[in-house]
Amino acid sequence: MNKGVIIMVKGRILVVEDEHIVSMGIQIMLKNLGYAVTGIASSGEEAISKAKSTRPDLVLMDIMLKGNLNGIEASKEIIARLDIPILYLTACSDRKILEQVWNTGYGCIVKPFDETDLERDIEIVLARHRLDKTDVIKSPLKPQNNSERLKSTSGSLSSLEGPK
Repeated sequence: MNKGVIIMVKGRILVVEDEHIVSMGIQIMLKNLGYAVTGIASSGEEAISKAKSTRPDLVLMDIMLKGNLNGIEASKEIIARLDIPILYLTACSDRKILEQVWNTGYGCIVKPFDETDLERDIEIVLARHRLDKTDVIKSPLKPQNNSERLKSTSGSLSSLEGPK
């Protein structure tokens, strides 16, 4: 055991993904990027429970999950109860689903992705969440518009919007 060694962690992240192989790959990427994984959940219900018990800085949330709650429904609960930002993971490019994502989370990353994409989008979501909290403290009456925030969050999402 290394006594006196301090390991700096960039942040604590809960991974919500129902495909075991995918969640393990994400866990490895996060570790390589300097993040601590607070847990792995495979259902919306489990995600809410683990978010409550581990209080991560961010939740990486797959949209399509096992169980009664999908990722969007679970995210609504986590955001409302715990004020933890969500970065959605999806292989889906359905416009209707993406509109729901824009209205409930902080960002979206499309599978497959690499460490560079993941790190960039995590940093954007965490920075925006910090700014939102600062704005609320400075001006508690200012309304927050997740839809506008999400539309400009990352290049990953804009590529799904198609030609203008």
